[in-house]
Amino acid sequence: MPLTTSSPSLLEGSVSGHLQRLALPMVWGILAVMSFNIVDTYFVSQLGSAPLAAMSFTFPVVMAINSFAIGLGAGTSSAVARAYGAGDVHRVRRLVTDASVLALLISLVITAIGLLTIRPLFSLLGAGPEILPLIADYMVPWYLGTIFVIVPTIALSALRAIGNSALTGRIMVGVALFNLILDPILIFGLLGFPRLELQGAAIATVTVRTLSFFMALYFLVRREHLMAAPHWHLGSLLESWRRVLAVGLPAVLTNVIIPMASGVMVALVAVHGEDAVAGLGVALRIEPLALIIFYALSAVIGPFMGQNAGAGNIERLRETVGVLARFCLILGAGLAILLFFTGEPIARLFSKSPEVVAVAVAYLSLVPFSYAGYGFVMSANAAFNGLGQPLPATLISFLRVLGVYLPLAWLGNKLWGLTGLFAATAAANLLLGTLSWWWLRHNLRRRSAAVPSTPHMSAN
Repeated sequence: MPLTTSSPSLLEGSVSGHLQRLALPMVWGILAVMSFNIVDTYFVSQLGSAPLAAMSFTFPVVMAINSFAIGLGAGTSSAVARAYGAGDVHRVRRLVTDASVLALLISLVITAIGLLTIRPLFSLLGAGPEILPLIADYMVPWYLGTIFVIVPTIALSALRAIGNSALTGRIMVGVALFNLILDPILIFGLLGFPRLELQGAAIATVTVRTLSFFMALYFLVRREHLMAAPHWHLGSLLESWRRVLAVGLPAVLTNVIIPMASGVMVALVAVHGEDAVAGLGVALRIEPLALIIFYALSAVIGPFMGQNAGAGNIERLRETVGVLARFCLILGAGLAILLFFTGEPIARLFSKSPEVVAVAVAYLSLVPFSYAGYGFVMSANAAFNGLGQPLPATLISFLRVLGVYLPLAWLGNKLWGLTGLFAATAAANLLLGTLSWWWLRHNLRRRSAAVPSTPHMSAN
């Protein structure tokens, strides 16, 4: 059966128009997914400071696993988009199927390791003995549901790779609405259910992720016909895995290093007390909501760049860099101004404690002034992955955390406390945003000189 899609070709037409069309449904979809953390934080905050602090400790680990899934999704998306842009329909189906098998196997490994390392890992992050049982209440069910986090991410990445971001957005919105309904029922024991408190938040998340698992598989198999029959021919399987992991493994490292920085920040903030950790947790749940458009853009720029790279449209790729830079500067400035004036009332929605709110406001008054740089780092990383060249993205992310953020964070925290720590985050974002802009332009200029742009008809 030929591969068909109703999505317009990404190989011709307005660059900004395509990016807007692709990103808009992803804004709603990612907003819905981000609401998982916002909704969980809001309801758990009603239980008191200790459960809120426990959830704050889990944030870097949860984000690391989510980032792992996103990295594998980036590898899948890059390989599928380039094959689709080149018109290789058979390779598209083989890649989607084999990547899903790989995701399943990796999920089982993460579940086993996670369950065995809860106490030592969170002790290393600075959690005290009184907080560890609450952390276990949350993380045990969450680890058991890892398969329902990673496999749907791969499936939805494959749909975006062929330009169908609208469907992925609708699935993400649907499961988030279900989470909003289920969270208070399980946390507070409504409608005859037992009161599970922090554990209920995790079970609600796993339940709705399970729904997304079955929905994504249905659309892949029955609606979009993106999956071939599974087979266990080792050579073919390994070849597909090689194509996915060539971008996927560096993308995993790129994505995991970001929550690792959050983990370091949590550990540094922990020396300032439980209220400081809770305040940081509030800020780190508000921040993704503010960055939602940047996340949406980075989710679609990879497939856009991949399809055009597969088709040889180099000049179109260079045009895209200018569009991205202008957009990131304008949006970043707007977000900084907005959060500077609204950070305090937003933070008060999550905590009534003056100490907790003060830490959240300190973060939201400073770090957002670097969002333009951070937004371009995300877009450039996705662009490099889409081009099938993940090494620059990996180096940029590691340099941002290990070469710039960690030394500045240590020094800032030592000399100026929390303000110095947050200033280090802003400086790292701005410096690496500038570097990523230069690197992506230089890469595409070299491509343009080496391979002249050639028109290519859509494979649709």
